[in-house]
Amino acid sequence: MGFLSTAGGLKGKWLNWAVTAASCQAFLLLGYDQGVMSGLVGAQNEFSRQFDNPNANMTGIITSIYDIGCAVGCLICFFYGERFGRKTMIIAGGTLMIIGTIILVVIDAIPEAFGHMLTLRTIVTGIGNGFNSSTVPAYQAEFARPEIRGMLLCAQGVVTIIGLCIAYWLDYGLSFVDGGVQWRFPISFQAFFAVCLVIQMLPLPESPRWLIEKGRITEAGQILAGLHSSEASPDDPEIVYQRRQIETSIELESAGGPFQYMELLEGGKIQNLRRMILCGMVNLMQQFTGSNMINYYAPVVYQTAMGLSRNLSLILGGCTSLTYLFGSIIPLFVVDRYGRRSLLMASAAGLCMCFALSAILLSVGSVGSAYGATAFVFLFQIFMGFGWLPMPWFYPSEISTTRIRSRAQAFGGFINWMCVFAVVQITPIAIERISWRTFIIFSVFNFFWIPIVYCFFPETTGLQLEDIDHIFEKPGITAGVLTSKGGRTVEPGYHATHPNMEGVEKSPEDAVGMEKVPVKGLDV
Repeated sequence: MGFLSTAGGLKGKWLNWAVTAASCQAFLLLGYDQGVMSGLVGAQNEFSRQFDNPNANMTGIITSIYDIGCAVGCLICFFYGERFGRKTMIIAGGTLMIIGTIILVVIDAIPEAFGHMLTLRTIVTGIGNGFNSSTVPAYQAEFARPEIRGMLLCAQGVVTIIGLCIAYWLDYGLSFVDGGVQWRFPISFQAFFAVCLVIQMLPLPESPRWLIEKGRITEAGQILAGLHSSEASPDDPEIVYQRRQIETSIELESAGGPFQYMELLEGGKIQNLRRMILCGMVNLMQQFTGSNMINYYAPVVYQTAMGLSRNLSLILGGCTSLTYLFGSIIPLFVVDRYGRRSLLMASAAGLCMCFALSAILLSVGSVGSAYGATAFVFLFQIFMGFGWLPMPWFYPSEISTTRIRSRAQAFGGFINWMCVFAVVQITPIAIERISWRTFIIFSVFNFFWIPIVYCFFPETTGLQLEDIDHIFEKPGITAGVLTSKGGRTVEPGYHATHPNMEGVEKSPEDAVGMEKVPVKGLDV
């Protein structure tokens, strides 16, 4: 079930770049949606008047109901994503976001149902974004070459912040305009990105791995050939060998019979339950760094907690997003050199320091100290950008076996959005009631993330997908993470000389996978 899988005439590097561009488009849309409300809430503007000047509690509900929709979208992908495929779910996500914009236009025709229609629009849009955020990372990873997979997945974080910047500055520009266009245009502009996403996805192929799993071998062979080069044929020895490697991998994973959801709760050598817990934890920890207190409410934080003017708060909110963009570029160059764990711990330490010092300065209550706290919020965005921004989006796919990867990614996305909902709901109330003390809460959270990562998060840099099966084989509560140097419980190529989870001995040639014939374009 799904769209006809076609490469639309694209082959070789052009096909690879087209897949990357579409994946980035989805995260550009995600970033825009995360930032668009920040310049609308917490001010005496047209949006506020339309909602009868909502209090802090209602502001949280208006902003966070979108995140509930995203969580629902992830749940749908958890149960049905494998049935419909990556391409279909991404196109469906973009289409739902377009429908959400259409609902916004219909609001004018039914003024008496304004609140209900806006809520419906928000939920529909959120479900669509949930589809995309839980599907696109897997889609990109299944096409990317192993040596650049980390960089490409981090690129999704960069374009997320580009979308955030667009939203912030569009909100600021329209803050000088009177009338409903002040808030209707920024919210409806997301349809532009959604339309671009659907158009980009239509000519792209389905994942070859998903096609082979569904028995569509001929289509998969054609796509593998297209990924290799414009001259390659599905019958070329290299392509046939690559296809057979994927088939063999899927056959081994399916040796225990059809997938059962109880597998996700298993321990033993494979440790599925541990993997699922880590997928959820890394996303929960991301949201309780306090990043979305800044992303969603930066102008409110500057205005209420720091005592700055509304205009200056909007400008600083936009500048904060630009700083975030700078930080998000850093992991493109260092993530495969220093590893996931090092960046996460360094990021958490920096975030803890920035919020702690911001709280100290704001407790003074002077204008000068408020500006000093603002500087640390800017620095916070750099620390966030190179660590806790990109990692939670792709770390679940790196610690999950192929058999549970799509569901693990969707579960992580669900936890992420539910935590976003909680933080976005609580933040305006906390800022109103305890002001700068809110920073202390998140500073403490960031402090605790350092030992948790050090003790429980295995290093995955450089590991082949087959190595992932073995990362939790060592005994102990940390499964060897604490006692292994750098948290590396297995070395790259470990699977070449060890049996898989079912005890089927692999020959070195089969275990290493793609090293027999150098083939580019797909990570198997």
